[in-house]
This record gives sequence, C-alpha cells and structure tokens, in this order.
Amino acid sequence: MSTTSPAKGTAPPVSAPLPWSGLLALSTAAFTAVLTELLPAGLLPRMAPDLGVSEARIGFLVTGYALASFAAAIPLTALLRGLPRRPVLVGALIGFAVSNAVVAVSSSYALTFGARLVAGGMGGTLWAMLAGYAARMVPAERRGRAIAIVLAGITLALALGVPAGTALAGTVGWRTAFGLLFGLAVLLVGWVRWRVPGFPGETPHARVPLARVAALPGIPAVLSVTLFLLVGHQVMYTYVAPFAAHAGFGRTGLVLLVFGAATVVGIWITGVLVDRHLRPTLVAALALCAAVMLALGLAAGVPGVLLISVALWGVAFGGAPTLIQTALIDASGPERADVATSLQTTVYNAGIAVGSLTGGLALDGWGAGALPWTALPLVAVALGVVTAARKAFPATRR
Repeated sequence: MSTTSPAKGTAPPVSAPLPWSGLLALSTAAFTAVLTELLPAGLLPRMAPDLGVSEARIGFLVTGYALASFAAAIPLTALLRGLPRRPVLVGALIGFAVSNAVVAVSSSYALTFGARLVAGGMGGTLWAMLAGYAARMVPAERRGRAIAIVLAGITLALALGVPAGTALAGTVGWRTAFGLLFGLAVLLVGWVRWRVPGFPGETPHARVPLARVAALPGIPAVLSVTLFLLVGHQVMYTYVAPFAAHAGFGRTGLVLLVFGAATVVGIWITGVLVDRHLRPTLVAALALCAAVMLALGLAAGVPGVLLISVALWGVAFGGAPTLIQTALIDASGPERADVATSLQTTVYNAGIAVGSLTGGLALDGWGAGALPWTALPLVAVALGVVTAARKAFPATRR
C-alpha cells in the first residue's frame, strides 16, 4: 500500500512495490461489471420462459444496461466528483449487488429491466473511476502497468467469465448465476474497504469545468482514437459469426475463443511495455489491427489465415484500451482522470453503437465480405491520429 498518506492523494515512491491487493480488487470490480453487463446475452433461452417474454426482449436487458451506462457516465461523475473516492466506489459496487440480487429473484420483466438500468448507471460511474483510481495508487512511472492490471479484469471477463458463467447457469440455473454475482459484489465491498486506499474528491476551487477538461491538450486526440478504433473494431466483432460463415469456417465459437485467448496475451505484452514505450506500442497495435483487416479482406477464405488473423487481432486489440487510457490520464492528470474517463466511457459506448450500426448496414448492403474493408479505413484513421498527435502520445511518458 502507499507509504504516504492516502488522504492527501499522493502516490507511493517509485521504489515501493505495486499495491497488488488493491489493484486486483479494482480488476475484480471490472470483471464483475463486464460479467453483469453481458451475462444475459448467453442466457437468452433460459431467462425468456421464466420471465414470460421473448428472447429478443431478454437481449434488451443488455441494451438497457449499455444505454444507462452511456447516459450516466458524465452526469453522475460530475455530480459525485467532489466526494471521497472510496465511498463512491463502494456505493457503485453495492448498486451492482442490489441489482443482481433483484434479477436473481424477480419474476417480473419490468422489475428486472429496472434493475438492469440501475446496474448500467453504476457501470457508468465505475468505468469513470477505475483507471484514475489505479493511477493515483502508484507513481507516474508505473501508471501504465497499474492500469493494465485493472483493465485485465475486462479481458478475463470476456475470455473466461462470460463463457464460464453461461456454462454454470446451464448447470445450476440462471438465477443462481446472478446470485453468485451478488455475492461477488458483496465480497468486493469488503475487499475494497480493506485494501484500496481512500482518496479525496476534487475541492470546489480545483474543479475544472467539463468542457475545459475535454479541451485539455491531448484529450481530443485520445478521444478521437478511442472513437475510430471502437467503430472499426465493432464493425467486425459484432458480425464475426456471419463473416466466419462467409469465409467457409462455421465454427464461430472457436473464432471467439481464439480472439479471447489472444487478448490475454495482448494485455500482458502491454503491461510490460506501456510505461516505457507507450507510443511505439500503440502504433504497432493499430498497425497490426489494420494489417489484420487487410488480410481478412483478401484471404479470409483460407482457415489458417482466418484464425491467425483473428489471433493477431486479439493481441493488438487486447492491449489497445490500456495504452489509450494511459495516454488519456497522462493528458488529464490523475486528479482529473475521473472526468476525462467519463468522457471516454461515453465515446467508447458511442463507438460500440456506431460500429454495430455501420457493420449492420455494410452486411445488409454488400454482404459479409465488405466488413473488413469497412473497418480498415476507420482503424487507419485511428493510426493516423496517433502518428500525427505526438504530444498526446509522446514517445517517452513523463
């Protein structure tokens, strides 16, 4: 833990060991949020009969969560920015616990949907906090690695948590699965109070208006990269099943497994490189994403090319969020990280929505073969912004 007073918001000296227990608590919070958000997608056939609705309406439980997260991130972060950070974090985790408990016992679709909206609002608050919290727990020279550890919870949730949760629900029932998520959130409350240091909120005289945070040098460039990368990624990822079928490889589950496992490798590599080589690592990741889209456009019909390309895509994309978020916090400073990250959370969710829509239009208009060609220029724009914006993505981090 910090060898200085956490109440002053100061980071430990460079020689201090990483606060692993606290960082892993934040990583588990990220894991819990992703699993809470996405688990209904794997449980459509099981939840629909019990709640007396169609599978499509169960899918709306994911949509409602995402929309609430999108809508809540900026206003809730602005409203709560003056409060001590740990109570806000604990409050968000309690919100997750209550929401999952209600879903576990509810027989009403309306009540379940309302609980999911609450969880989405908590998710928007949580995502605005996690990276900035991690940055304040370590010296600036180790900020990227701390953020990588926290964001690894997202990767593990996607690669392991959602498939395992879906399989578990098939064995013990979907209500038990949400009950276990309730229990995990409750345990996290205790873990956070025990091992995560407390930091003060922003004092009134130190608060920078939201518009000024958005205009800080480097912030617009980082947000632009976030948007274009997410739109390009989501064009392909949302419609990976029809693209795999178009390529003559109908085993979508294997394609997703390869991608998920590769993201774990990507975030590990990023954790090693981010603090000393952020800019070249991000340039390499985006260039690799662009090369993958080109390969998928030219030769996806060869199974070996498809799987190797998907694996390289996973490695590149797995580390990109950590690299971009580290650049964002470098630009905003840890004291304004929550506000800056709330902006990025909103842009991130907008990128997912726009990417899914763009991919759907491309799929309907030109077929699955057009998806990588649609994604390629978007990823190329993100690469171009990083290449041009040297102050936002410096070769050497300060």
